[in-house]
This record gives sequence, C-alpha cells and structure tokens, in this order.
Amino acid sequence: MTLFLQASLIILVLVTLLWIWSVIIINVSIVDLFWGLGFVVVNAFYVFMSGELTSRKILILALVTIWGLRLSIYLAWRNIGKGEDFRYQKFRRSYGPERYWWVSYFQTFLLQGALIMIVSLPLLGVSSRTDSSELNVLDYIGIVVWLAGFSFEAGGDFQLARFKKNPANKGKVLDTGFWKYTRHPNYFGDSAVWWAYAIFSMAAGSYWQIIGSVFMTLLIIKVSGVTLLEKTLNNSKPQYKEYIQKTNAFFPWFLKK
Repeated sequence: MTLFLQASLIILVLVTLLWIWSVIIINVSIVDLFWGLGFVVVNAFYVFMSGELTSRKILILALVTIWGLRLSIYLAWRNIGKGEDFRYQKFRRSYGPERYWWVSYFQTFLLQGALIMIVSLPLLGVSSRTDSSELNVLDYIGIVVWLAGFSFEAGGDFQLARFKKNPANKGKVLDTGFWKYTRHPNYFGDSAVWWAYAIFSMAAGSYWQIIGSVFMTLLIIKVSGVTLLEKTLNNSKPQYKEYIQKTNAFFPWFLKK
C-alpha cells in the first residue's frame, strides 16, 4: 500500500505538470503520449523501491519498458504536428474554451492518472511479493503470452500505418496480415500483454492484483477501444460492414464463411 500511494503521488505530479503544459499549448492530446510512459514510470518505481532485484522483477522491468516506450513513440510519431484529437476538440466545444482548460484536468488528466494506477496493479503484484523469486512455469507462459500480444499490437500498428501511407488505400478497409484474423489486432494484443502481466503477478504469489488486467480489457472492449472505434468506422467506411461479416471483432480467428 505504501508503494502504491507513493507511485500515485508521482503520477499525480506528472499529470498535473502535463496538464499545465496542455493549457499553455492548447492541446489536450498530449495526454495520450503519456499513457505508455506512465506505466514505465510506475513499474520502474515498484521494481527499484521494493527491495532486492529478482529475475522476475528484471524481466517485468524490461517487458513493460519495451511495451510502454514503443506505444508512446508510435503515438508521438502518429499524432505530433496534427493538432488536437477530434475527441478533445468536441469536449472543448461542448464546455467552451473558458471552462475546458480546468475541466480537462479532472475529466482527462486526473482520470488517466487514476486509470494508470488501477491498471498497473499486476505490476505492483510482481514487485510486492517474494513468495517465489525464481522464474517458474507461469513466468514462461507469461513470456509466451506477452510475445504473442506484443506481436499483434506492434505488428497491427505497423501494418495499419503502412496501409494508410498509401494514398490508393484512402477509404478502403485493411483486411490483410493481422487484420485478416481480427478487426482490432492492436487492441487484442494490448489486452494479451496485460494478461501476461497478470500471469507474472500470479507467478509471484499475488492474485487479487490481476483485477488491473481485467479492468484494462474492459476499457479496451467496452469503453475507449473496440466499441467506440466500431461506431466511427461503421459510419465512415461503407466497406466496413462487409469486413464485420467475415472477420472476428476481437479474438483472432479464421475468416467466417
């Protein structure tokens, strides 16, 4: 609990500084770049402040850092220089510029900080228990799940970026590569990565902390990921309805007849 509260204070300071910067540049979208980095910061704090370094802690430090940096760098490459995201522009219009500057602190920055702390509970579980410091069967299962999830997430993002880069694909639907087997390989991969962290937590003897992975999956499927994007794509791309009929929404599988 002490580690959790200390990490929460660090995240509170960071999101507050980030919010101040967003007010100066009038762009709330920078909060998205912090999502991956926030977990890197929290996990590093847990690892180095929880006592002796073990094989599992070193492993989780490496995996979370790779995942978080990759995500933040990708979002920075995709978003920087393109203005504020349409979601935040919509909020800005709804609340008005005279109110949104402070509303955004609670609605977006503090909320994201709270979500980071809840979702990162499996990382706390890895560092806060020492029942089994050596790697065991669960750890190796976690490594396999993480590699599969990271491949879908990073590979899906790469394939989508390459697809969008070609002007000939404007208005079309990507249905090859990872996108042939699931309509959201990046979201599926993200969820799998967090279930890998849950497996590492259980390998360390921490079980209730896996609620962070459950929460992350619910966010991806029901709140900010699959459901929201499906609505947008259904309205903007006529071919998407045909894509829905033959391709699984989340879990990868072969094409439907």
